[in-house]
Amino acid sequence: MTLGTLTVAVLAQDPTGPEFGKASPLGLALIVVLLVATALLIWNMNKRLGKLPETFEPEHPEPDQAADEGTVRGVAGDGTEPERATVDPEQPPKTAG
Repeated sequence: MTLGTLTVAVLAQDPTGPEFGKASPLGLALIVVLLVATALLIWNMNKRLGKLPETFEPEHPEPDQAADEGTVRGVAGDGTEPERATVDPEQPPKTAG
């Protein structure tokens, strides 16, 4: 049986039975409360997003640039150039052990 055939068979069933039509009004109230809460959350978030600036770039970046001058990117400490590992192609690689 394919998915389409199964779907048609399930939807074509007669909706009668001991529990048909006994949905509680409390269920409808719960759904309405959840929809209202969702709408209020969306409204509040849109208000907050509207207050954000277009960009978070500072208006006067000079103090930040002055602090950044003279530093080497990715090096902690005194700002000197880090030692670079060199590989000698004549020597075999070291093994652990």
